[in-house]
Amino acid sequence: MSNYFSLYRTQSSDFITRYIHHISQTKNQSAVKKLHAHLLTTGLLILSPHFHAKLILSYTKCLPQHNLQTLTNFFKCMKPKSELPFNVLISDFCRNGFSFLALKTLSFMHSSGVPIDTYALCSSLTAASSIKDVGFGRKIHAHVVKSGWCSSVFVGSALIDLYAKSLVIGDADQVFDEMPLRNTVCANALLSGYGDAKLWTEGVELIRKMPALSLEYDHFTLSAALRACAGLAAIELGRQVHGYLIRSVYDVGSDVFLLSSLIEMYGKCGLVAKAQKVFNFDGKGEGKRDVVMWTSLLGVYGRNGYYKEVLELFKDMLMEGISPDGVAFVTVISACAHTGQLQLGMEYFESMELKFSLKPGPEHYSCLVDLLCRAGELGKAWKLVDEMLNKGHSSCTVPMWGALLNACKDQGDLESGKLAAQRALELNPHNDGIYVLLSNLYARFGMWQEINHLRELMKEKGLRKDVGYSRIEVTN
Repeated sequence: MSNYFSLYRTQSSDFITRYIHHISQTKNQSAVKKLHAHLLTTGLLILSPHFHAKLILSYTKCLPQHNLQTLTNFFKCMKPKSELPFNVLISDFCRNGFSFLALKTLSFMHSSGVPIDTYALCSSLTAASSIKDVGFGRKIHAHVVKSGWCSSVFVGSALIDLYAKSLVIGDADQVFDEMPLRNTVCANALLSGYGDAKLWTEGVELIRKMPALSLEYDHFTLSAALRACAGLAAIELGRQVHGYLIRSVYDVGSDVFLLSSLIEMYGKCGLVAKAQKVFNFDGKGEGKRDVVMWTSLLGVYGRNGYYKEVLELFKDMLMEGISPDGVAFVTVISACAHTGQLQLGMEYFESMELKFSLKPGPEHYSCLVDLLCRAGELGKAWKLVDEMLNKGHSSCTVPMWGALLNACKDQGDLESGKLAAQRALELNPHNDGIYVLLSNLYARFGMWQEINHLRELMKEKGLRKDVGYSRIEVTN
């Protein structure tokens, strides 16, 4: 009889779990309330505490976000000394995009004396990282130190990830250095932060130190190494990493991200032919090239001025049956602008929604405006922007206004150029490039007094045009 009852409970629990998931997806608040009442009257809510977490998540999806009163009322009904349902809840909140509520759950656990384990700490640090709440993350860090969880490699990795993603690199460094035990995941989290902060030299130094720290390289480490080589234009070091890949990574041709990193590294170092060889090498497999590979090579061609090759490769991509993504369309529309192919660029832009169900973003509209301006269709470009403004479109960006300003400079349209500069500076008052373009427009009309005024304004705002530079690699 007890076995029958246990089997019944298991089957009933599985059904209710599936039903909760269904009503959560449909956001049916009435169904959630009816199920809640059923679980209370049958006693299943007491027998299966994990239903608490599932019900709270369902209510969260149905009610307005950050409804803390509902959350608090549910917490009071849960067992205050059991951390399991709270851990499940924090994890569910993180996975479903309710990071704020995940952090509130941890706060309730702490204030109610519920034990906080590594599971709750790691999930909460992930939530803080996703919304870049460094302040709350520091509070968790302090609790970690006081409660003795510093020796946990999982908590340490989560702390490094929080500080790295928030670009608080000094604190990420300190956590890594103070960890008694480290693994490759910890190093990769720090490498990711170095990459986001463009601290390429520090990234290379850490990669070189890893063998001495008994840390092995994995695919993410090697991808970060290639990214650092690209940032430093360190082609010889990049070749060494490439050689290491061939020797140590089994079936390197199947790893799309590593190959994409290789293509981008060679492309950023100006070795377009090498990038193309990597792409062609991958193509020798059984059709393994996907949209990531094609988009990487498109980007290499575009950055190095091979615009005709961009258009040819894009046509090959479509013939292979690969559906392009938004990044690919940015590159190809820009290539049309640089080669003067107005009609083709318009056709590609329109095909985004019609053929590939891609909604154009701000970057696509910026490329379209630039396409029209470069083709001498300044009137059509302004008409497009006016239509976007009248519709309340949010895609009017600084690059778009910059393209209009540059076209006005080339065609000698002073008033329209001033308006474009004004709109761009409303979006970003500290964009020095707009000031330079406006100064060039004034210079065309001999308006030296206005140019002096612009220079004074830039000095007041502490703006200075970045000086161009080139990198070369010096070898023995």
